[in-house]
Amino acid sequence: MSGAILALDGARPLQRDLVGGKAYSLNQMRRLGLPVPPAFVLATSMCAAYHDNGGNLPAAVWDAVLEQLGRLEQETGRRFGGPGSPLLVSVRSGAAQSMPGMMDTVLNLGITPRLRDVLAAESGDATWAADTWERFRRCYGEIVLADADAAPPADPYDQLRAAIGAVFESWYNDRVRAYRARHRLGEGGGTAVTVQAMVFGNRGPDSGTGVLFSRDPATGEPRLFGEWLPCAQGDDVVSGVATPEPLSTLAERMPGVHSRLAEIAATVEADLRDLADIEFTIDSGRLYVLQSRAGKRSPAAAVRIAVDLAREGVIDPATAVSRVSREQAESLAATAGVDADAGAVATGLGASPGIATGVAVSDIDQAMELAAAGTPVVLVRPTTAPEDVPAMFGSVAVVTDLGGSTSHAALVCREIGLPCVVGCGTGTSLKLSGHTVTVDGKTGQVYEGDATIAGGAGGLDPYVAALLQFAGLSPGAEMPDADHPLAPFVSRLSP
Repeated sequence: MSGAILALDGARPLQRDLVGGKAYSLNQMRRLGLPVPPAFVLATSMCAAYHDNGGNLPAAVWDAVLEQLGRLEQETGRRFGGPGSPLLVSVRSGAAQSMPGMMDTVLNLGITPRLRDVLAAESGDATWAADTWERFRRCYGEIVLADADAAPPADPYDQLRAAIGAVFESWYNDRVRAYRARHRLGEGGGTAVTVQAMVFGNRGPDSGTGVLFSRDPATGEPRLFGEWLPCAQGDDVVSGVATPEPLSTLAERMPGVHSRLAEIAATVEADLRDLADIEFTIDSGRLYVLQSRAGKRSPAAAVRIAVDLAREGVIDPATAVSRVSREQAESLAATAGVDADAGAVATGLGASPGIATGVAVSDIDQAMELAAAGTPVVLVRPTTAPEDVPAMFGSVAVVTDLGGSTSHAALVCREIGLPCVVGCGTGTSLKLSGHTVTVDGKTGQVYEGDATIAGGAGGLDPYVAALLQFAGLSPGAEMPDADHPLAPFVSRLSP
């Protein structure tokens, strides 16, 4: 089983389809010399092996897991389950194709009430130790035991074995099926499972967690973009349960960390030759990177980033054209504007550009029923969770009370060109529910009624024009077939 349970130490290149996108990125970042906590992966082939074995890890697989766990202990100087300084780990999913938030993750695994007290004594921070235990207890109960109030096993090894199984099980959940169908990804080869030493963004005021993009994923502007939460863990940011702070406040509080993040973003973007999306944690002032991938982006950002990277010589023009999908072109070509006299009934962060009008609905089942009947639906929620994805795919826009521009809701909406406004304030979803509203995902405004007007901004965007030139579709050129990915732009070319 040595070829299916692999150390992510950067010693050799790995194949994405073998280890999944998350593990691939960790290994690659280690190769680049970036600060990545030690980890290992159960390859994607182990997903089928688990299910073929009746929903159990084969004995040889578990033995290989224990061997790799020993390597994490050696590298961190900590012991899984004690005695002495306890090692806690995260157990994360990772398919070959990026499907953010669709499968399950368990954080802080390996803690027990006894080890909580050991961590409290070792660190001198009983509040952090208690918060870490409570986070694990709740997460494990919800994901592995399907009961938030159920107690995790007292043996950390039992916790680990069951959590690995739960991640493999999540490959077949409804949201994964909906995501793969929406993006035409087929059945796929299963998910890998990455086990990684925990670092703690919830340890105190000089700790935190965040998400960073090397360019603005909403507009494509070449500037560092992201958000962070002090004294928090990564799921607090991506879940949208809290509204994070802009990176500018991190630059003020920890300028050295901010500068290092800028360097890391440039390094990862150069390696990917694309927009970099990076998850990071700061543990007691020390920076770690936990994942990187090609970032999801709005249709407008997809065009600008492709053109800019071609002009910078990072990719060739043909590659730039290939990076804009037919769906993105259709979304961007469908122009609309907002009536200048319309009054906003809610304001938040414009997380995914676009304008859409529909009936505001907060109940997931009702939203899916109305959308299936042909009613344009604006999904309004306090926050969105991965379970909401099928309803999001059926909606024309999404609005949330809480969360930031790097939350799960914003990421999913940008990827499919869905207008999204986040962080409108507690009670907004309740206030809007049942009303017809217009959402402007660029300005962050939500208007009463149908406030759209035809036409939008007018002429052809210069980045669209450049992309069409890359494709040989400049004014006067022969028009492409109707199924050409850029065909939706062609009708807007000047004669």
